[in-house]
Amino acid sequence: MRILIVEDDRLLGAGLQTGLAQDGYLADWVHSADPAEHALRVEHFDVMVLDLGLPGRDGLTLLRDLRRQGIDLPILILTARDAIADKVAGLDAGADDYLVKPFDLDELSARIRALARRREGHATPLLQAGALALDTNRRTVTLGEQPLSLSPKEYALLEKLVANADQVVPRARLAAATYGWRDEIESNAMEVHIHNLRQKLGKHRILTVRGVGYQFVSEPSP
Repeated sequence: MRILIVEDDRLLGAGLQTGLAQDGYLADWVHSADPAEHALRVEHFDVMVLDLGLPGRDGLTLLRDLRRQGIDLPILILTARDAIADKVAGLDAGADDYLVKPFDLDELSARIRALARRREGHATPLLQAGALALDTNRRTVTLGEQPLSLSPKEYALLEKLVANADQVVPRARLAAATYGWRDEIESNAMEVHIHNLRQKLGKHRILTVRGVGYQFVSEPSP
Protein backbone atom coordinates (compact mmCIF):
# COMPACT_ATOMS: atom_id res chain seq x y z
CA MET A 1 0.00 0.00 0.00
CA ARG A 2 1.34 3.40 -0.95
CA ILE A 3 0.81 6.45 1.25
CA LEU A 4 1.37 10.13 0.43
CA ILE A 5 2.31 12.15 3.51
CA VAL A 6 1.77 15.92 3.27
CA GLU A 7 3.48 17.44 6.33
CA ASP A 8 5.66 20.54 6.64
CA ASP A 9 7.27 19.57 9.98
CA ARG A 10 10.45 17.84 8.80
CA LEU A 11 11.01 15.88 12.00
CA LEU A 12 7.45 14.58 12.06
CA GLY A 13 7.37 13.94 8.32
CA ALA A 14 10.55 11.88 8.45
CA GLY A 15 9.26 10.02 11.51
CA LEU A 16 5.97 9.21 9.80
CA GLN A 17 7.76 8.02 6.69
CA THR A 18 10.04 5.73 8.70
CA GLY A 19 7.31 4.46 11.02
CA LEU A 20 4.87 3.65 8.22
CA ALA A 21 7.64 1.95 6.24
CA GLN A 22 8.31 -0.28 9.25
CA ASP A 23 4.63 -1.24 9.16
CA GLY A 24 5.07 -2.36 5.56
CA TYR A 25 3.74 0.69 3.74
CA LEU A 26 5.38 2.56 0.89
CA ALA A 27 5.40 6.10 2.26
CA ASP A 28 6.33 9.14 0.16
CA TRP A 29 6.54 12.58 1.77
CA VAL A 30 6.11 16.14 0.52
CA HIS A 31 6.20 19.37 2.52
CA SER A 32 3.45 21.48 0.95
CA ALA A 33 0.33 21.56 -1.20
CA ASP A 34 1.78 22.13 -4.68
CA PRO A 35 4.14 19.10 -4.65
CA ALA A 36 1.30 17.00 -3.23
CA GLU A 37 -0.98 17.97 -6.09
CA HIS A 38 1.76 17.25 -8.62
CA ALA A 39 2.46 13.84 -7.04
CA LEU A 40 -1.20 12.89 -7.36
CA ARG A 41 -1.17 13.80 -11.04
CA VAL A 42 1.77 11.53 -11.88
CA GLU A 43 1.57 8.69 -9.32
CA HIS A 44 -1.04 6.35 -7.83
CA PHE A 45 -1.53 6.39 -4.05
CA ASP A 46 -3.91 4.44 -1.82
CA VAL A 47 -4.26 6.97 1.03
CA MET A 48 -3.12 10.53 1.78
CA VAL A 49 -2.16 11.68 5.29
CA LEU A 50 -2.67 15.45 5.31
CA ASP A 51 -1.60 18.14 7.78
CA LEU A 52 -3.76 21.28 7.83
CA GLY A 53 -1.08 23.82 8.83
CA LEU A 54 0.86 23.83 5.57
CA PRO A 55 2.82 26.84 4.29
CA GLY A 56 1.20 28.76 1.45
CA ARG A 57 -1.96 26.92 0.51
CA ASP A 58 -3.16 25.26 3.71
CA GLY A 59 -4.31 21.67 4.00
CA LEU A 60 -8.02 22.47 4.09
CA THR A 61 -7.76 24.47 0.86
CA LEU A 62 -5.79 21.66 -0.78
CA LEU A 63 -8.43 19.17 0.32
CA ARG A 64 -11.24 21.24 -1.18
CA ASP A 65 -9.27 21.74 -4.41
CA LEU A 66 -8.66 18.00 -4.76
CA ARG A 67 -12.32 17.16 -4.22
CA ARG A 68 -13.37 19.82 -6.75
CA GLN A 69 -11.05 18.12 -9.25
CA GLY A 70 -12.85 14.83 -8.66
CA ILE A 71 -9.94 13.14 -6.87
CA ASP A 72 -11.54 10.53 -4.62
CA LEU A 73 -8.38 9.31 -2.88
CA PRO A 74 -9.05 8.52 0.81
CA ILE A 75 -7.65 11.41 2.86
CA LEU A 76 -6.90 11.31 6.57
CA ILE A 77 -6.32 14.67 8.23
CA LEU A 78 -3.52 14.55 10.82
CA THR A 79 -3.36 17.85 12.68
CA ALA A 80 -2.91 19.60 16.02
CA ARG A 81 -6.24 21.41 15.50
CA ASP A 82 -8.52 19.66 17.98
CA ALA A 83 -11.55 21.97 18.11
CA ILE A 84 -14.87 20.43 17.09
CA ALA A 85 -15.33 23.20 14.52
CA ASP A 86 -12.03 22.23 12.85
CA LYS A 87 -13.03 18.56 12.75
CA VAL A 88 -16.41 19.41 11.25
CA ALA A 89 -14.80 21.69 8.65
CA GLY A 90 -12.29 19.02 7.65
CA LEU A 91 -14.85 16.25 7.32
CA ASP A 92 -17.30 18.51 5.49
CA ALA A 93 -14.53 19.52 3.07
CA GLY A 94 -14.14 15.88 2.04
CA ALA A 95 -11.78 14.23 4.52
CA ASP A 96 -12.49 10.56 5.22
CA ASP A 97 -10.99 10.58 8.71
CA TYR A 98 -9.53 13.03 11.23
CA LEU A 99 -6.81 12.29 13.80
CA VAL A 100 -5.43 14.81 16.28
CA LYS A 101 -1.74 15.18 17.20
CA PRO A 102 -0.17 13.86 19.34
CA PHE A 103 -1.20 10.42 18.08
CA ASP A 104 -0.26 6.77 18.36
CA LEU A 105 1.39 5.32 15.24
CA ASP A 106 -0.47 2.01 15.67
CA GLU A 107 -3.79 3.86 15.60
CA LEU A 108 -2.77 5.84 12.52
CA SER A 109 -1.72 2.62 10.78
CA ALA A 110 -5.04 0.95 11.64
CA ARG A 111 -7.01 3.93 10.34
CA ILE A 112 -5.02 3.86 7.09
CA ARG A 113 -5.77 0.16 6.65
CA ALA A 114 -9.47 0.79 7.26
CA LEU A 115 -9.57 3.57 4.65
CA ALA A 116 -7.76 1.40 2.10
CA ARG A 117 -10.13 -1.54 2.73
CA ARG A 118 -13.14 0.71 2.29
CA ARG A 119 -11.80 2.02 -1.02
CA GLU A 120 -11.21 -1.51 -2.31
CA GLY A 121 -14.70 -2.57 -1.16
CA HIS A 122 -13.54 -4.98 1.57
CA ALA A 123 -15.16 -4.89 5.00
CA THR A 124 -12.57 -7.07 6.76
CA PRO A 125 -8.76 -7.34 6.67
CA LEU A 126 -8.98 -10.84 5.15
CA LEU A 127 -8.64 -11.10 1.38
CA GLN A 128 -9.73 -14.50 0.11
CA ALA A 129 -9.35 -15.86 -3.42
CA GLY A 130 -10.02 -19.56 -3.62
CA ALA A 131 -7.57 -21.36 -1.33
CA LEU A 132 -5.39 -18.24 -1.01
CA ALA A 133 -5.88 -15.94 1.98
CA LEU A 134 -4.14 -12.66 2.86
CA ASP A 135 -4.44 -11.06 6.27
CA THR A 136 -3.72 -7.41 5.48
CA ASN A 137 -3.34 -6.48 9.16
CA ARG A 138 -0.70 -9.09 9.90
CA ARG A 139 0.63 -9.15 6.32
CA THR A 140 0.51 -12.93 6.24
CA VAL A 141 -0.35 -15.22 3.32
CA THR A 142 -1.60 -18.80 3.39
CA LEU A 143 -2.35 -21.18 0.54
CA GLY A 144 -4.68 -23.84 1.89
CA GLU A 145 -3.24 -24.47 5.33
CA GLN A 146 0.31 -23.69 4.22
CA PRO A 147 1.86 -20.31 5.16
CA LEU A 148 3.84 -18.68 2.38
CA SER A 149 7.01 -16.66 2.84
CA LEU A 150 7.04 -13.57 0.62
CA SER A 151 9.43 -10.65 0.34
CA PRO A 152 7.92 -7.20 1.09
CA LYS A 153 7.75 -6.41 -2.65
CA GLU A 154 6.13 -9.74 -3.45
CA TYR A 155 3.56 -9.19 -0.71
CA ALA A 156 2.73 -5.64 -1.91
CA LEU A 157 2.30 -6.91 -5.46
CA LEU A 158 0.17 -9.87 -4.44
CA GLU A 159 -2.06 -7.77 -2.17
CA LYS A 160 -2.90 -5.41 -5.01
CA LEU A 161 -3.59 -8.31 -7.39
CA VAL A 162 -5.78 -10.23 -4.94
CA ALA A 163 -7.70 -7.09 -3.92
CA ASN A 164 -8.64 -6.87 -7.61
CA ALA A 165 -8.94 -10.61 -8.24
CA ASP A 166 -10.12 -11.64 -11.71
CA GLN A 167 -9.57 -8.12 -13.02
CA VAL A 168 -6.64 -6.90 -15.09
CA VAL A 169 -4.51 -4.53 -13.01
CA PRO A 170 -2.42 -2.13 -15.13
CA ARG A 171 1.31 -2.54 -14.83
CA ALA A 172 1.73 1.14 -13.83
CA ARG A 173 -0.68 0.70 -10.92
CA LEU A 174 1.14 -2.39 -9.73
CA ALA A 175 4.47 -0.57 -9.95
CA ALA A 176 3.05 2.34 -7.92
CA ALA A 177 1.88 -0.09 -5.23
CA THR A 178 5.28 -1.78 -5.07
CA TYR A 179 7.87 0.99 -5.44
CA GLY A 180 8.29 4.36 -3.75
CA TRP A 181 10.33 7.36 -4.82
CA ARG A 182 13.39 6.17 -2.95
CA ASP A 183 13.44 2.73 -4.56
CA GLU A 184 15.88 1.89 -7.32
CA ILE A 185 13.96 -0.14 -9.91
CA GLU A 186 15.63 -2.64 -12.21
CA SER A 187 14.16 -2.78 -15.71
CA ASN A 188 12.91 -6.36 -15.23
CA ALA A 189 12.04 -6.10 -11.52
CA MET A 190 8.29 -6.57 -12.01
CA GLU A 191 8.83 -9.69 -14.11
CA VAL A 192 11.15 -11.13 -11.46
CA HIS A 193 8.58 -10.62 -8.69
CA ILE A 194 5.78 -12.09 -10.82
CA HIS A 195 7.99 -15.10 -11.62
CA ASN A 196 8.70 -15.64 -7.91
CA LEU A 197 5.00 -15.41 -7.04
CA ARG A 198 4.14 -17.96 -9.72
CA GLN A 199 6.74 -20.30 -8.28
CA LYS A 200 5.05 -20.08 -4.88
CA LEU A 201 1.38 -19.94 -5.96
CA GLY A 202 1.33 -21.96 -9.16
CA LYS A 203 2.04 -20.69 -12.64
CA HIS A 204 -1.63 -20.38 -13.65
CA ARG A 205 -2.67 -18.05 -10.80
CA ILE A 206 -1.25 -14.88 -12.36
CA LEU A 207 -1.88 -14.18 -16.03
CA THR A 208 0.07 -11.74 -18.18
CA VAL A 209 -2.09 -9.45 -20.31
CA ARG A 210 0.43 -8.19 -22.79
CA GLY A 211 0.70 -4.43 -23.09
CA VAL A 212 -1.64 -3.90 -20.13
CA GLY A 213 -0.71 -5.64 -16.89
CA TYR A 214 -1.48 -8.76 -14.87
CA GLN A 215 -4.55 -10.62 -13.60
CA PHE A 216 -4.85 -12.81 -10.53
CA VAL A 217 -7.18 -15.78 -11.13
CA SER A 218 -9.29 -16.79 -8.14
CA GLU A 219 -10.01 -20.30 -9.40
CA PRO A 220 -7.46 -21.39 -11.99
CA SER A 221 -8.40 -24.09 -14.48
CA PRO A 222 -7.04 -27.53 -13.63
